[in-house]
Amino acid sequence: MAKAIHSMIRVLDEKKSVDFYRTAFALEIAERLDFDTFTLIYLANEETEFELELTVNRERTEPYALGDGYGHLALSVSDLDSEHTRLTEAGLSPNKIVEFNRDGALLARFFFITDPDGYKIEVLQRHGRYK
Repeated sequence: MAKAIHSMIRVLDEKKSVDFYRTAFALEIAERLDFDTFTLIYLANEETEFELELTVNRERTEPYALGDGYGHLALSVSDLDSEHTRLTEAGLSPNKIVEFNRDGALLARFFFITDPDGYKIEVLQRHGRYK
């Protein structure tokens, strides 16, 4: 059976990206692999075994075009309101909290935040299937 272990995104500025994910989601560098033309940085925290892999191409100077196919990463938190407040106070400008209902019942509470490279990240209240 397959097990999801990581998702990779390409980033332009290693420091900005590592700082953002550390501040926003307490992700720390689990491993860093330097190669001649690129670096792979695996970020993780104690909440999950799933990792975010940052790929930094050394010669890249222009931001990546995310195109129209990229969706988003999603993370869950135990207290959405306090995380929203914390991220706002950290100057990371999360979007407003949204409640999504289906058939009169709460399906999800969430907000989106954007990382330094323009990737959208959905932050969900742990509830129902979003654990």
